[in-house]
Amino acid sequence: MTNKDSVPQADQPTQRITRFFESMQPSSIESMGEIYTSDAYFKDPFNEVRGLAQVQNIFAHMYVSLHEPHFVVTETLVQGSQCFIVWDFKFRFKRFDTETMQTVRGCSHLKLASDGRIQSHRDYWDAAEELYEKLPAVGALMRWLKKRANS
Repeated sequence: MTNKDSVPQADQPTQRITRFFESMQPSSIESMGEIYTSDAYFKDPFNEVRGLAQVQNIFAHMYVSLHEPHFVVTETLVQGSQCFIVWDFKFRFKRFDTETMQTVRGCSHLKLASDGRIQSHRDYWDAAEELYEKLPAVGALMRWLKKRANS
């Protein structure tokens, strides 16, 4: 596994994808066809879709729902046409406490097409710990349930 600052120069697709996610803005959604294939598959704890337009909808919704969402890639692992990217997703809630920057830690397993674009994107992160516990009312319940499960 390598730190993002030491990603091998020979792995241009992974570098391009990492740069795209770290610099993503609402206007970037229009150019996602440069990163994803037209029939790309995407799955995370809340979504499972196929097709570029559906993937674009998920990221567009992110900008509607959150303040200042952005990714920080911390590590990458590349093997052939697959890569595993470890990231911190930083944002502020629009509906709740907008002052506190939140962080969700997760990773993405990407399978690349022969042209280096993402053909399959699967995100792994713990929605209960990384998101629900941070919500005002739901968070107290989730923390209580976690405490009970661990006792």
